[in-house]
Amino acid sequence: MIVAFSVTPIGVGESVAPAVARAVKVVRDSGLPNRTDAMFTSIEGEWDEVMDVVRRAVEAAAEGASRVSLVLKADIREGVTDGLTRKVEAVETLLREE
Repeated sequence: MIVAFSVTPIGVGESVAPAVARAVKVVRDSGLPNRTDAMFTSIEGEWDEVMDVVRRAVEAAAEGASRVSLVLKADIREGVTDGLTRKVEAVETLLREE
């Protein structure tokens, strides 16, 4: 599965970069394939391992916050590996053909 998620602590001031960095560190330290962009972090793996990383990332971002917002989107598809790369490559291939 691939999960794209965004976690935002509430009540910590205008900049959430330190909290987001803590969350992204948890994801990167997990060893699972992942990508971070301006809006979401995506992570790929089996259900239990991905959800555990998301939970720990939320906990890391929540340090010092009284509330946390989590947005999560999941692509659950059996038998697919390297989806983070292959899905983007498929679109890029089509764009080159135009």
